[in-house]
Amino acid sequence: MRSDARTRREALLTAGEQCFREAGFSVPLEQIADRAGVGRGTLYRNFKDRMALALAIFDRQVGEIEKVIDPDLPLDRVLTALVKQSTSGAALFQRIAGDMPLDGEHRAAFNAMRDRILVALQPLADKAHADGTLRPDIDAHGLLIATQMINGTVKLHMNPAEVDAVIAEALDLLMRGFRPA
Repeated sequence: MRSDARTRREALLTAGEQCFREAGFSVPLEQIADRAGVGRGTLYRNFKDRMALALAIFDRQVGEIEKVIDPDLPLDRVLTALVKQSTSGAALFQRIAGDMPLDGEHRAAFNAMRDRILVALQPLADKAHADGTLRPDIDAHGLLIATQMINGTVKLHMNPAEVDAVIAEALDLLMRGFRPA
């Protein structure tokens, strides 16, 4: 993809995320194109419909999540980074999920994104099992659920210090439960 086309696509993803967050899944596509500074034709050249745009937004977020999962770091540091990286996407999903058609191929696409995160988390779980910081019965899926639980405690209106404090407190509680007896 040419750099100018890549730039326009990124602008559409950013504008789509902002517009979905502000106005919900049914936001007019013209509004997204306008915010991105492109025409509606450019939007449709990049995304066949609003669901394709939403899936691309979440796919981009999953890519960012994958980047923060480093099995060489301690479990609590990775989970903290993971929560910070995924909070915005989790809130966006909660904002628009009720209006999205989550059946058939769309559900499969979201399941595939979840599976990518699980694949990225498994080496972290394996290392934490080996170093004794994670109970053997907790796997990548358990870590993902824990992250989602912590995401539920973080609110978008919080300032960074509040976010850090809430994540630290929630993670401390979870880490106590994660450790082998």
